[in-house]
Amino acid sequence: MSEINFASFPQKPHGGKLVNGVLIGKEQEQAMEKAQKLPMIMVDLEAVITLEMIATGVLSPNEGFMVEEDYISVLTKGRLKNGVVWPVPLSFAPIGDRNKEVIKTLSVGDEVALADETKEPVAILKLDDIFHYDRDFRATHLFGTKDRNHPGVDSIYRRMGDTALGGPIQLLRRVHWGPFENLRMEPKDTWKLFYEDKEFRSVGGFITGANPLHRGHEYIHRNALEELDGLFVQPLVEMAKREYTRHEFRMLSYRSVLDTYYPKERTMLAPLRVTYIFAGPREAVLHALIMKNYGCTHALIGRDHAGIGDFYDKYASHSIFDEFTADELGIDIRLFHEVFYCTRCDNPATDLTCPHGKQYRINISGTGIRELLRYGVLPPKEIVRPESARIAMQGVQPKGVDENNQAINPVGKTIKSIFPYYLESSRIGGPKRRNPLQVEELTIEDLENAIRDVRSNADQVYKGIFDEFSYVTDTLRSTQDDWVSEARESIHKQQEMVVEYLEEKVNKAPEEASDEFMYQDRGEAQQELEVAQKIFDDIPAALREKDLEYRVWNPLPYKRYRGSDEK
Repeated sequence: MSEINFASFPQKPHGGKLVNGVLIGKEQEQAMEKAQKLPMIMVDLEAVITLEMIATGVLSPNEGFMVEEDYISVLTKGRLKNGVVWPVPLSFAPIGDRNKEVIKTLSVGDEVALADETKEPVAILKLDDIFHYDRDFRATHLFGTKDRNHPGVDSIYRRMGDTALGGPIQLLRRVHWGPFENLRMEPKDTWKLFYEDKEFRSVGGFITGANPLHRGHEYIHRNALEELDGLFVQPLVEMAKREYTRHEFRMLSYRSVLDTYYPKERTMLAPLRVTYIFAGPREAVLHALIMKNYGCTHALIGRDHAGIGDFYDKYASHSIFDEFTADELGIDIRLFHEVFYCTRCDNPATDLTCPHGKQYRINISGTGIRELLRYGVLPPKEIVRPESARIAMQGVQPKGVDENNQAINPVGKTIKSIFPYYLESSRIGGPKRRNPLQVEELTIEDLENAIRDVRSNADQVYKGIFDEFSYVTDTLRSTQDDWVSEARESIHKQQEMVVEYLEEKVNKAPEEASDEFMYQDRGEAQQELEVAQKIFDDIPAALREKDLEYRVWNPLPYKRYRGSDEK
């Protein structure tokens, strides 16, 4: 990393230094020998991932686990003690009876080996601080709640002990990433790729979580690619809840869409192996700084980025950036509103760009999409590319439905999340129901109806509008089907016949009918005629080429417009 010349690049690592705590060669061999003789603390997979993130510079400028002064400053101010923005604490408070006994023997200045489940050392931690770890304090300041239903809070009480160890670490060995090993990219790799190999001057970073790539992601990506030199997409892998789509399949779904629909030389894909902190808006800031440490000049943040259920406002991941200046962050933050597909616009859109109501919308809900995959349904093409959904369906967990035809979320909630019109309209873009449906009453049959409706009609809304516009606009009538004009002429001729018949009927009708149930008087016959005449007047005109000659006129011959004075 010391060979990287950041001065020539359009971006700098956070804090000005890209941390390198990875030991190699003889230095690594000597450190490994030393680690075998040091006190040893066992760590779980999440800690191993964090160690690797620190050592490879992903979490620069942090060189290890935080001492108490930095830890408290981050929780209370969102900054390290030196004032550098950092939103979440990097703390290490091991649990387990054996670990507790080892911790009792340690003092500041000591070194301790950190070993994974193989009992082989992964890293060496040099102790700069040992302090009491207050789980309630962390939960309250980081998450704003101590509710164990919050996954971040629950993780604190499950995974963290009473004593925290702070200090720099040295990484002795990387953990193999399995199917992602050949795809992994560390910051040292991306800085070189972006700014030496490709000679970019701008790169947009995009970190995404548990969902396969959908058209909302694509909307953000395409907006960025219109302006920036490159796009760096990093799906989070490993530490997702089991109910999500398995990370291998999410990565493959991304690759299938990027290979088919994105400019290959400007779009890069690499897995991001991180520990989920579940910190909501604070995690959005963390992701922005991670993108910065990978060399990105811009961070692309969607609505509810890193959101946790209903614990945070849907746009909390946007408003939190108001707390920091652009200079403090050192990366251009691009915020995107919720994306949906408007069948009236015939485009992905947001509330900032689309004026149409929800009767025309198909929502892009990551949770709803996952539930459709669980039901064994390919989501509408308007919100998920089939290349993405087909692969993601193979990795969704758990698969299928229970004995009551229900997936994890009730079917009504899934329908409402993706098809907002369905409760109030009989079809997309269609009329209002006389009695709106209730979410709790919806069944698998309603899901089937919504899916079939969207598949049949989503692309017909704008097509029908265009067909009408083109019929009344085209002066080159050979681009129109004759049957439309023939049908209108036929309706016009038939209604003309009705009017002529009723005119005769009025002329012959008596002023007063002898039996009002059997015969009509002249007044009633006249009403019938007036209605028939109004229908005749309302029939749209059949447009033929001769009818539209008046629209094409030029005061001068074409050759005169082209500059010739010849007549």
